[in-house]
Amino acid sequence: MEIFFVRALQLLMALSLLVLIHEFGHFIFARLFKVKVDKFYLFFDWKFSLFKWKPKNSDTEYGIGWIPLGGYCKIAGMIDESMDTEQLNKPAEPWEYRSKPAWQRLLIIVGGVMFNLILALFIYAMVLFTWGDYYTDMHSMKNGFVFNETAQEIGFRNGDLIVEIDGEEAHKLYQDKVRGVNILRDICNADEVTVLREGKKVAIAIPDTLGLLNMNKNGLFMQERILSCIDSVETGSPAALAGIAKGDRIIAIDCKPVDSWNDLKRIMASLKEEGKRTFSIEVERDSVFEITASVDTTFTLGVMPVLNDYPLIHNTYGFFESFPAGIQFGLNVLEGYVSDFKYVFSSEGAKSVGMFGSIGSLFPAEWDWHEFWLMSAFLSIILAFMNILPIPALDGGHAVFLIAEMITGRQPSDKFMERAQMVGMLLILGLFLLATYNDITKFIF
Repeated sequence: MEIFFVRALQLLMALSLLVLIHEFGHFIFARLFKVKVDKFYLFFDWKFSLFKWKPKNSDTEYGIGWIPLGGYCKIAGMIDESMDTEQLNKPAEPWEYRSKPAWQRLLIIVGGVMFNLILALFIYAMVLFTWGDYYTDMHSMKNGFVFNETAQEIGFRNGDLIVEIDGEEAHKLYQDKVRGVNILRDICNADEVTVLREGKKVAIAIPDTLGLLNMNKNGLFMQERILSCIDSVETGSPAALAGIAKGDRIIAIDCKPVDSWNDLKRIMASLKEEGKRTFSIEVERDSVFEITASVDTTFTLGVMPVLNDYPLIHNTYGFFESFPAGIQFGLNVLEGYVSDFKYVFSSEGAKSVGMFGSIGSLFPAEWDWHEFWLMSAFLSIILAFMNILPIPALDGGHAVFLIAEMITGRQPSDKFMERAQMVGMLLILGLFLLATYNDITKFIF
């Protein structure tokens, strides 16, 4: 329950910031072009609001609604999600959105997306300035990786060390969640990956059918390979009682070969599923010998492996250095997200669409400001991209109509815009229901 509240608080804080910045983007351009803003709200205030305030001599009411699904900036003379068309039945006033030139209306519309993108780039820059970034040089990972069934069908083998992707050197394995997926994306989009296997380079052709969503179907596509050498044995544990000691290497459990700690965990999980609590273990010390172990209902042996001691490279950035690095970071994240968006239109992609439950699970279970800001920036990029899609009711839909108006010189009628807004809202509602359904099936059933 504590994990739920920590993640929920992080999600609420992040979304509140992103929504405020997005709506402020609309607000600042509207005020710049002398367009009245009737309301500026965090969350929706259907029927009533938790807080509202209208400064003296101001046209704008500021407030906080009670429905935490976003927020809005109600601009005078504009058809938006409020579907308030009362003003449109009257002659256009000079301070209304509809009275302004198309290029000004376009800037008002895309202002939210612009501010979300700028916020993301700024956050990335400040994260690099404050914490720098960490990565492992894959060339130093002498034990290589462990690959799942999907990867092995392509041609990867446990212990392979990835050295080139499409002829370019591959060496940075980032530690943060946002860029940690980069290596998988690069492999998925590659024609050929070169690995170092037993001291020799081996080229592996990547099929076009390999998609980012099916890479992890049979467990993680690739994991750091940790050998099954024992570093410590818990006193009184099943392993200690069976005679396993520090320095031993487990090479088989229940006649199933163990090449790595990853195999050991997988085999123990399958024994737990079978309910088999007594089994044989082959151990290598000075020679190979077999022992019998019995575990309790936790199915833990009570051993810890010798962890790989790969050097973690830490890059630091000065204040001015952090801005170009942060911009590059953000643009790479945006490029990756746009590249992955095509999967939404597949059956597997539709199942991966999620709402608050899925988004909240991206945040760490314990409070971590570094991860919080990285995820906030990532969500800001998602919000910017999703809003610029050419769907009526979204900023991108309005932008398409405005660009068409600028090209043709003809402004769509108010009735057309009302209908387009309604169609867009129905599409968004359908997506909302799909995402909510996926969350329910994922976290409850």
